[in-house]
Amino acid sequence: MNRYIAYCGLNCEACEAYIATVNEDEELRKKVAKEWSEMNQVEITPEMIHCEGCRMDGAKTPFCDSLCQIRQCALGKKVETCGQCGEMETCEKVGMIIGNNEEAYRNLKV
Repeated sequence: MNRYIAYCGLNCEACEAYIATVNEDEELRKKVAKEWSEMNQVEITPEMIHCEGCRMDGAKTPFCDSLCQIRQCALGKKVETCGQCGEMETCEKVGMIIGNNEEAYRNLKV
């Protein structure tokens, strides 16, 4: 499995936080911080937009690092992705993503 596929099936390489990090793109960091702040109704600074992928060693956004329930669950269960968990099809945590994103679901079914 592609190591940039997140625990939830999303592709980290398509995430603007990842793109800003690997390209050292400060303007994209500012854009993402503004959008995510508005979307989540919480202050997110450009400095927080630093992520190398949720299953990779290295930097992660504060959300991905410690607040994402899906990542914390997968780490606790020691699974590569939610696709290895027998509860994936009925899981409320990952259900919000795979129920609305066919690509993420397909990535987990590989």
